[in-house]
Amino acid sequence: MTETILVLNGPNLNLLGTREPEIYGADTLDDIAARLEERARELDLEIDMRQSNHEGHLITWMHEAQGSDVKAILLNAGALTHTSIALYDAIKGIKVPVIEVHLSNPLAREEFRHQSFVGRAARGTVSGFGALSYMLALEAAARL
Repeated sequence: MTETILVLNGPNLNLLGTREPEIYGADTLDDIAARLEERARELDLEIDMRQSNHEGHLITWMHEAQGSDVKAILLNAGALTHTSIALYDAIKGIKVPVIEVHLSNPLAREEFRHQSFVGRAARGTVSGFGALSYMLALEAAARL
């Protein structure tokens, strides 16, 4: 059975490619998914990429990953990174390792983005490299 990397994307990430491209780049979520899937095949992994503007969906998907063939979760929680104790609790409540992903570098941005509840619970964080952040996180997940 091929292991799966679950890639979860939070609020507003469905707008990638058009939303503030000077910060987030011109790649759409579909562009990123296509590159992840290509690299995952080379690593003998599968990608299951999802996006929701609702915090509860992200939490439910993380819970469902427990006890499945999910090897790791890449999580770009968007703005929920900085506000969601519920995501923190969900990450702490599962055994599947979570890698926090950000296109931009939150520490180089507004002060309110400097706190990460997700990062406090995650196995590691990859940020600041645009769409490449997802690829770097995939490489890390493959080696867990």
